[in-house]
Amino acid sequence: MGEEDISRMGGKIEFRQLDEDTIEVNLPSKIGYERMAMECSASFAKIAGFRRERIDDLKTAVAEACINAIEHGNRKHPDARVLVAMSFKDDAFSVIVKDKGDGIGELPSEAAIKAEVESLDMRSGLGTYLIRKLVDQVDFNETTKDGHTVKMVIKLNASGEKE
Repeated sequence: MGEEDISRMGGKIEFRQLDEDTIEVNLPSKIGYERMAMECSASFAKIAGFRRERIDDLKTAVAEACINAIEHGNRKHPDARVLVAMSFKDDAFSVIVKDKGDGIGELPSEAAIKAEVESLDMRSGLGTYLIRKLVDQVDFNETTKDGHTVKMVIKLNASGEKE
């Protein structure tokens, strides 16, 4: 997505390097902007030495968390923002996605998601299901007075060695 595409979408994106190991992306609460966080996380993970397969897992998990933040957390409110903080430390890539929502509530069970997928009757929950399958650790329901946070961790690889 180039600058021209971003300006046509009508939102302002802010990138900040918080420290040597942490980058923050502040996005408008509009579908399509999750791609910015997805590509930023992929670039960061590539620099950190992640394998292509793990980068693909990370991209999908980040995109799903951002889409959930936009649709469910911020309820597509045009003035709301999605904050995505990414850091790499000790062979683990951490991503925090913040929205203004109240949290997810009860997560659907894996069996319920599988039944919906098999019947092609997906109402909700696929994003959280994918995130749980693609990352090494996830915490969906940290809420504060400022909103809701999803924390994800994906490790460099099973052996801990770079390619």
